[in-house]
Amino acid sequence: MKTLERTVPAPREMGAALIGIEEGSNIDLDLRFEAVHEGILVSGTAFSEVSGECGRCLEPIAYDLESDIQELFFFDGNELPEEEDTDQHQIIDDYIDLEPVLRNAVVTALPFQPVCRENCEGLCVECGIRLADEPGHHHEILDPRWAALTGLTGTVADPAASSTDSVEREES
Repeated sequence: MKTLERTVPAPREMGAALIGIEEGSNIDLDLRFEAVHEGILVSGTAFSEVSGECGRCLEPIAYDLESDIQELFFFDGNELPEEEDTDQHQIIDDYIDLEPVLRNAVVTALPFQPVCRENCEGLCVECGIRLADEPGHHHEILDPRWAALTGLTGTVADPAASSTDSVEREES
């Protein structure tokens, strides 16, 4: 068994559209390599800083992420197990490539829909204002199918006005 503590720069595209690890930022690895019959078992954790935007209000968010890593790397030349998962990793010329394993561990630990806080209200769908900044914000939305009737509301509401209008129409 061998342990490794190292800080490495983050590779490109470590994340999703709204959230991820910035390229070149530090990823602290605390790994353990164990020789097993099939190959080398790599286990440990990766510590990184995540940054992005809230999926509801687009405010910037940042936090530290701890990702667990555990992967078996098979010796070169060994037959890989015939399982449904064909994404098996091999030791090639006494080297292992940790980037795909690290990427899988970190990206799957990221939230699918990142939010700045659990009860974030987001943005107004009409004007785009942040609803947390104006709690009573709303818009008068009129159904376009009823828009032609808006002029009639004054005459229907006042029955005295409508009877005078009819008398004036009869006189003319």
